[in-house]
Amino acid sequence: MNPIQRAIDITGGVSGLAAVIGASSPAIYSWRSGARTFPAELCPSIEKATSGVVRCEDLRPDVDWAYLRGTAKPTTSPTGA
Repeated sequence: MNPIQRAIDITGGVSGLAAVIGASSPAIYSWRSGARTFPAELCPSIEKATSGVVRCEDLRPDVDWAYLRGTAKPTTSPTGA
């Protein structure tokens, strides 16, 4: 199932999700249909609203959430320092 649709279902519908994340219902419809890309900055709000059922990684797999969460493994710098 589409992660946006799952979030919609969990939060009680499009208007419920819109209220929780501060977005408009038309925006949510366009994200669900894939007409527009879901803004990454709203992902944490949806993850919180769904009690972690819909994770940021599900919504925007193109974002390095491990790095942003501080859970990424450290890498060696190109200079070896």
